[in-house]
Amino acid sequence: MNLPTVTLFWFRRDLRLQDNAALFYALKENKNVLPVFIFDKTILDLLSPDDRRIHFIYDTLAAIKKDLQNLGSDLMVVYDQPLHFFQRMTQKYKIKNIYFNHDYESLAIKRDLEIKKFCAENGIEFKTFKDHVIFEKDEIQSDSYKSYTVYTPYKNKWLKSLSPYYVKPYPNKDYMQNIFKFDTAAIPTLPEMGFHDLKFDYPPLKLSKTILKEYQDKRDFPAMDATSRLGLHLRFGTASVRYLTSIARENSAVWLSELIWRDFFIQALWKRPESESLCFKPDYEKIQWRTSEEDFERWKNGQTGYPLVDAGMRELNQTGFMHNRVRMVTASFLTKHLLQHWKKGERYFAEKLYDYDLASNVGNWQWAAGTGCDAAPYFRIFNPTSQLEKFDSKLEYTKKWVPEFGTSSYVKPMVDHVFARERCLQEYKKGLAK
Repeated sequence: MNLPTVTLFWFRRDLRLQDNAALFYALKENKNVLPVFIFDKTILDLLSPDDRRIHFIYDTLAAIKKDLQNLGSDLMVVYDQPLHFFQRMTQKYKIKNIYFNHDYESLAIKRDLEIKKFCAENGIEFKTFKDHVIFEKDEIQSDSYKSYTVYTPYKNKWLKSLSPYYVKPYPNKDYMQNIFKFDTAAIPTLPEMGFHDLKFDYPPLKLSKTILKEYQDKRDFPAMDATSRLGLHLRFGTASVRYLTSIARENSAVWLSELIWRDFFIQALWKRPESESLCFKPDYEKIQWRTSEEDFERWKNGQTGYPLVDAGMRELNQTGFMHNRVRMVTASFLTKHLLQHWKKGERYFAEKLYDYDLASNVGNWQWAAGTGCDAAPYFRIFNPTSQLEKFDSKLEYTKKWVPEFGTSSYVKPMVDHVFARERCLQEYKKGLAK
């Protein structure tokens, strides 16, 4: 039987048709490029039925599918395990090659090696590309060819290395005629994949130059609409990091620094995958972390008695988002005031944040705990009261999420700041002295 010959392009963290590196090369180098997306059972089966990220992905795929249908093509979307899917595809098509963009997380790397082995066994060419970051892996190193573990020298080398080449968009539209013309089934429904069919308002894909120009002065005030809210789009690649970097260079050095932090944390996790669960600085595992589930529940539910912490946790629980300044305060409170291991908080954020990104979340939690690469020193302990006075002095943000603040029904602080600070310093010192 003569099977149609196709090239597969596998969408992953790059959910856009334009300025997409692997899709560009697949189209440029081949005819009959068949685009696919796999709702990976291995991942989805671990998620809550109300996970907002799946709804965002679902809506994004529906839009891509419609755009491809307008070109006489389609997007094949399946709910399956990747290896099983590719095995089934070899029964329907003669697969010439598979193209996709790099992922840097340990589970993704393990999965991709499995697919690479499958390709080798079946005579399929396997091609992958950088798309998710500006610089990856060992591209930014010191003059002695060592990976950076401190942000500032990394940033300086990053900026020195940047040239127009790295932000030039890929002209995918010039080769869209090479998309394979086919019809496929509808996207599996959310209930078929175990998810509730709910809606939420995720941030639009737009970048305000006004916000960028005012970013340095306003970004730390949670009551203001003064941040880009593009974390979700960066996480799933609905926005091109090359385009965003170009805009940032023209409008905000501070916002550009946030993109550089993102590259920094991604290369750090790629280099040290064990830091996903363990302290980047191993000595910090010797600290006698507290394990009170009652304390952890109060933190999770925004019932600590510290209004800025409680406002942040309630915002997270109700919306799937938390302002970045407040993320730092809540993370510091859990790790320093309550002396709980940063991984517990990181995992909770992973459940709740719709813009969750493993590398950035791990990096920032370890920064707050003082255990990571280029971490805040362990003796830097945010005072949640002074943070409230500095960044929400009019209580606009706090009152929105903690309306009972200032009344007799608001809970008392669960721990005294001075006591908690001293306890933290003593436990860190004891642990590091072991």
